[in-house]
Amino acid sequence: MGRIDDLDLKILSELARDASVSVPKLSKRINVNASVVYSRIKRLARRGLIKKFTIMINDEALGFNVKALTGVNMDSKMRDNVLNELFKISEVREVAEVTGRFDILVTMNARSLDEMHQLISERVGRIEGVQKTETFIEMRKTVREILYAAPISK
Repeated sequence: MGRIDDLDLKILSELARDASVSVPKLSKRINVNASVVYSRIKRLARRGLIKKFTIMINDEALGFNVKALTGVNMDSKMRDNVLNELFKISEVREVAEVTGRFDILVTMNARSLDEMHQLISERVGRIEGVQKTETFIEMRKTVREILYAAPISK
């Protein structure tokens, strides 16, 4: 895959913090010529270290104030159906197949607890192949800012 140096890691950290930053601003932040920063970003993207540049939508500003993580157990023969049906539900944000006591974890947003209850009991719970659900309501979330550092060499 090639070597990643300290400059690459600085660029990745800054972009992880704010991917909308312009190359000139980024170059000033890390004190490197803008043309070097631009070519490094292009190289990092070409090599697959940067998958995509995206936005984070403020769900609360849109009225989605309740977030839940729902563990789902399903009939393994119905896996494809369950996954397809889950993604037809607009409030579903993410589905992860996991190890442990659940088969999948589903992240969903709703406008209220009543709406979340209806979503889980009447939509998710009625999908053919879903056997059991257990829901965890997010009360508070703290996200760790990703800072990449050079690997420690021995």
